[in-house]
Amino acid sequence: MAARFDVERFPRVSLGHGPTPLEEMPRLAAHLGGPPLLVKRDDCTGLALGGNKVRKLEYLLAEARADGADTVITVGGVQSNHARQTAAAAARIGLRCELVLPRMVERYDALYEENGNVLLDRLLGAGVHVVQDAEAATAKVLELGAAAEAAGGKAAFLPAGGSTATGALGYVRAAIELTEQCESRGLAPSRIVLAASTGGTQAGLVSGLAALESAIRVLGIAVYDTPEATAQRVRDLADATSGRLGRSRVAGDRIDVRGGYLGDGYGIPTEGMREALDLAARLEGLLLDPVYSGKAMAGLVDLARSGSLGGRNDAPVVFLHTGGTPALFAYGS
Repeated sequence: MAARFDVERFPRVSLGHGPTPLEEMPRLAAHLGGPPLLVKRDDCTGLALGGNKVRKLEYLLAEARADGADTVITVGGVQSNHARQTAAAAARIGLRCELVLPRMVERYDALYEENGNVLLDRLLGAGVHVVQDAEAATAKVLELGAAAEAAGGKAAFLPAGGSTATGALGYVRAAIELTEQCESRGLAPSRIVLAASTGGTQAGLVSGLAALESAIRVLGIAVYDTPEATAQRVRDLADATSGRLGRSRVAGDRIDVRGGYLGDGYGIPTEGMREALDLAARLEGLLLDPVYSGKAMAGLVDLARSGSLGGRNDAPVVFLHTGGTPALFAYGS
């Protein structure tokens, strides 16, 4: 299928494995009694155990390199998947990487602050700066940028999650990839379900599917903020991304973010998340993470059980696995 717009005209460095697998989840679907389920394995993008940020970083680091940057600085929680993938991507193309990690979860134990993604950040050669809060993070980013300049270099700042209109192009490309996979197998999914946080992944998919005039809808499960705030971020990014593609704003009904699965806050486990991790692992051999994909799967499980996603004979639903598995090792309890 030929895309009706040209995403390949934007500069991109090749970092990930692709196309990522699209697999059936028959045992989970039978257990839930809802529609057929598939999983788009973006945990298999390669590059330091993979994840959805690899697709964004292909465009973000191409832009940074074109701007003459020799250093990238980014922010995220202590167990940030985006930080780990940024460190790996920078190492791959020879850029210095500085990670500023504010404490977004009230945990100070060694398991959380030294294992999982943090261990990999250090192994990948990034500078790791754990700070107390968002205000301290802003100050540290400015300090690191000034230090890079004083040393005769140039730093590029990547916002949390790599969620910019440039980063979202990675998921415009993913929308084309997934649509082609479905068409080649005679599949017509009704929707894609994924974790929604900084909004770039959902915005890219929404923009890409709208440009393709696809009937597939995207359902985000809010795992960081309220559904209203998350939906606004997705809306703004989708509009900006569509503008980059030379397209008009996406229709309002394409922006769908559901709440009710966040629990007590970002990175804090819920019973629904624990059940979702168990079901995915024991029925499909699929490992999810406790912060993003686990809570997104909790949403899918609940909606499938309630009949909101359809029945056994209805159109299939695709779960986008955004990665994050290394965080499991920081959440042993």
